[in-house]
Amino acid sequence: MTTVEPALLAANQAHKRAMPMQRLLGNGMEWADAVELHARADQGEPWHRAATALGRRDAERAAAALAAGHRRTARAWYLAAAACYRFGQVPLSDGDPEKKVMYRHLIEAFGQAGELHDPPVEHVSIPWGGGLLHGWLLRPSHEIAPATVIVVGGFDGWREEYYTGALHLLERGLAVLLADAPGQGETRLFGGLTLGADFTNAFSAMVSWIGDDVRLGDRVGVWGNSLGGFLAASAAVADHRIRACCVNGGTVSPVEFPIRYPRTAEKARLLLGITDTAEALRFLGELALGEDDLARLACPLLVLHGTPDQVFLVANARALFTGASSRDKTWCEWADGDHCLYNHPLEKHTTAADWFADRLLTP
Repeated sequence: MTTVEPALLAANQAHKRAMPMQRLLGNGMEWADAVELHARADQGEPWHRAATALGRRDAERAAAALAAGHRRTARAWYLAAAACYRFGQVPLSDGDPEKKVMYRHLIEAFGQAGELHDPPVEHVSIPWGGGLLHGWLLRPSHEIAPATVIVVGGFDGWREEYYTGALHLLERGLAVLLADAPGQGETRLFGGLTLGADFTNAFSAMVSWIGDDVRLGDRVGVWGNSLGGFLAASAAVADHRIRACCVNGGTVSPVEFPIRYPRTAEKARLLLGITDTAEALRFLGELALGEDDLARLACPLLVLHGTPDQVFLVANARALFTGASSRDKTWCEWADGDHCLYNHPLEKHTTAADWFADRLLTP
């Protein structure tokens, strides 16, 4: 019998807590893959290697389906493969060569799925700050979209995790820019950009890029998840061209997460590109929405939060909502909601999609 290192089992248990079934399933992983990933982790297989094997298998299924002319099936399996690679790379540090390999597999699989959309999903790069902001542009089936929603994630910042929510926006006639902001995902790993005090300018660059695309309208909303909720609200404060803002699982002070859970400080260092933990936390602590900032948050605002959320406390999300000067603002709270409402995906997605449609598609 092979002996499994206790440290590996402990690490895998930590990965399971960070990526429980509801998160895996609510954000794109196929049920059987999620069950198998957790099972293989319990058996002592390194998390990223188990996920890589699952992703490779799904990609092979996609290729076989495409060769047989089954485009919808191929798209589904490519998306499943991308989810495996996405969740699998989480434990790897930026300096681990396997991380970038897995991330390229993620991008490739998601891009192959996107090619099977109508119209195809476009991989876009927006110049800013001496590097590139990377994202995916999804357009509704009609030629011109009257409005676009920028969607961003949090400390981990995997834009593809929000594809399911993007589909609900597409179905309502909205275009979607799934974006990696500075410090996130492809923008950090391959675009060379980390999060600095000027991050709202990056969002303004996205808004300008959307405005320059003749296929897209001039109405722009932003939907931020977790830390992305803070980023989205800050962008709406800074750029009044943003006409609607949704904050899901957000906060007025993102430093609360690594302070409450010191082991997550590595996420802050990577996001900011600051190697010293104390310096990273100090800088992150300066990124906060104060009373004067929130007074300038005037666009329509939707805040979604779970009462027991321990990543960003509900009180800090409530402070954002209460402090905003928006005349049109809506608070939605789930008594059993976990962080980012992973356990209420359909209700979360439809609530946000209907809200954006009501505010961006009507004159």
